[in-house]
Amino acid sequence: MTKYEDLIKQRKKKSTSLEAIFRKYKMTVNDVKNIQEEVEKVKKEADRLMINKITKYENEINDLKNKIADLEDSLKSKDYFEKPDYKFLVDENHRLEQQYLEVKADNMKMARQVDDQINKLREAGLL
Repeated sequence: MTKYEDLIKQRKKKSTSLEAIFRKYKMTVNDVKNIQEEVEKVKKEADRLMINKITKYENEINDLKNKIADLEDSLKSKDYFEKPDYKFLVDENHRLEQQYLEVKADNMKMARQVDDQINKLREAGLL
C-alpha cells in the first residue's frame, strides 16, 4: 500500500484535518502538490469516463428516437384501414364470400335433386 492510499484510508476512518495528516507523515509541500495533482488526474479521468458514457447513451437515445419515428411513419402509412377504398374492398370481400356460400348451397341442393331424379328413373326401370 502506498503512502497516499494509507492517507486516504486514514482520512476516511476519522475526521482529522489534512494538516494533521501531513504533519504526522512529515510531508513536504511537494508531496501535497503531488497528491493534489493525482487527485486532479483522477477527477479528470472520471469526468472523461462519464462524458464517454453520456455520449454513448445519448447516441443510443437518438437511435431509439429515430426508430420510433420510423415506426410512427410506417404506422401512418397503414392508415389505409380507415380509408374508403379499404372499406370498399372489405365490403366487397364479404359480399363475395356470401355469394360463394350461396352458390355452394345451391350446388348441394341441385346435386340432391339430380340424385333424386336418377333414383326415380332407376325405380321406374328406365336406367
